[in-house]
Amino acid sequence: MRIMVLNQTPRRPSDNEYHERVEPLLRSYGSPGTQVDLCYPDDRPDRAQGDGASLLGKHMSTPGLIRKAIWAEQNGYDAVIQSNNFDPGVEASRIAVRIPVLGLCRTTMLAAANLAGRIGVTVPFRPNVGMARHLLESYGLLGFVTEIRSLGVYGVPSGDQVDAQRATIFNRAVEVMRALVNDTGAECIVPLGGAIIPYIVDPKDLEPEVGAPVLNPKAIGIRTAEMCIQLKMSQSPHAYPYATLRDAN
Repeated sequence: MRIMVLNQTPRRPSDNEYHERVEPLLRSYGSPGTQVDLCYPDDRPDRAQGDGASLLGKHMSTPGLIRKAIWAEQNGYDAVIQSNNFDPGVEASRIAVRIPVLGLCRTTMLAAANLAGRIGVTVPFRPNVGMARHLLESYGLLGFVTEIRSLGVYGVPSGDQVDAQRATIFNRAVEVMRALVNDTGAECIVPLGGAIIPYIVDPKDLEPEVGAPVLNPKAIGIRTAEMCIQLKMSQSPHAYPYATLRDAN
């Protein structure tokens, strides 16, 4: 089976280090025989303040994500996973293709709700707190959440900065997640913001320090996609009636 993990933003020449670091990690989460490819939309939308980290940037990326999902279906992929944990373009893309399209926020939260009744959520940046709250409310999942807290990082490190900042990010994540367990009664943790966790810090390394399960949205998304493919499951046509794009000309 072939699974596309679709980056929110187009690939830039400076993304080579990111791609070479992240794609092997994503592939390690798949079962033997599963091909996992990290892909990118072809469209470069108008620039928004904060780009992919902002709510405006996420909305503006939607047309390119839809077109790439259509391309994935036409080129033999069995499922598409939106790599951004805030699920940009997922709802719209589900209408445009018949293969399963998964968002990591909803997928991971539903897995967490099957394992625990009280879920603590972390996000990388403070503006992400409101974004996550609105998204979880729209999914009907906010009732499971004890609290959403920011790690308070000031940007996503890249290149040589990754190794230099890993220990700092790890310690900060442990501090915030442990407080969610101790202060709010969280029984497991869902870390949103995959560029930080798991791309820089492994959730399994956090668990012993946090004292509660720390889930891995990327791994859960890939294994859920495998399940959908194996069981021939996809989004309901009643919830997402199929439509095709027409040439504007």
